Amino acid sequence: MKKIGLVGGISWVSTMDYYKFINEGINSRLGGLNFAECVIYSLNFGDVQAKSWENAYELLLNACKSLQRSGVDAIVLCANTAHLFADELQQELQLPFINIISETGKVVKQEGFKKAGLLGTQFTMEMDFYKKKLEAYGIEVLIPLEPATRNYIQHTVKEELGIGFISPQTRANYVSIVNELAARGAECIILGCTEIPLLISQADVVIPVFNTTSIHSQAIVNYVIS
Repeated sequence: MKKIGLVGGISWVSTMDYYKFINEGINSRLGGLNFAECVIYSLNFGDVQAKSWENAYELLLNACKSLQRSGVDAIVLCANTAHLFADELQQELQLPFINIISETGKVVKQEGFKKAGLLGTQFTMEMDFYKKKLEAYGIEVLIPLEPATRNYIQHTVKEELGIGFISPQTRANYVSIVNELAARGAECIILGCTEIPLLISQADVVIPVFNTTSIHSQAIVNYVIS
């Protein structure tokens, strides 16, 4: 098996899901007592927030370099927004990166969807890095129209989901946002933040939902045992 390096802690609650999904996935494929050989560099999310995502490159680079020194075969950024720097980091370190946006794009395209609603941090929804990579797979991206709605998602991701707090009212509000995107023509919803699947799932909405944490973890499993 290949040795994988995970840049986690952004946030720690979703990093637990990565660890769980990867190990369960490997064991279901190989059986016995086979699990992942991995190294987790867990960042202090407070440091990321203090710098803001736009200025977090050095934090991510230092984490990736630490993993590289530990002898990993590939690196995973356990956050959608961190992929703002994925291509740049991959070029600098000359190590394979398993990219959450690319893996999600492959799955959504394979399922035949061409117009997707995207929920994530403000950076993920408003900047071009995420949309452009999905557009390369023929997927048109819709985000909530109102800045107040995008601000609300950002606030709840940071202040609630990022610390593991789950509110039924927040879940209901997210379902309403999903319904608005569907009414505008979204054929499916991409949960483009690894914390959002902690709050809503396919069971909460009628429109097809893509859990990027799960998709990413499955791609990691495929790589590790390839």
